[in-house]
Amino acid sequence: MNKIRRIAGVIWLTLSAIAGYFSITSIGLPKFNSGLAGNQSDLVFGIIMLFILTPLIVGSMLIFGYYSVSGEYDRE
Repeated sequence: MNKIRRIAGVIWLTLSAIAGYFSITSIGLPKFNSGLAGNQSDLVFGIIMLFILTPLIVGSMLIFGYYSVSGEYDRE
């Protein structure tokens, strides 16, 4: 069971990298750039996505994956 937890940790680390890339390139920056062009609501959503939600989501997934890989959830 401990091996499964470690494999799940690697999966979470990979998913956090993918989520960060997708969040920045597909959602955050396009909304931020269209907001700079004149759409105020897109600018607000882009700022919230880039500076609040992305670090929160990616950071949480990274911490969980790190603890799983390092053996914090192992049963002895």
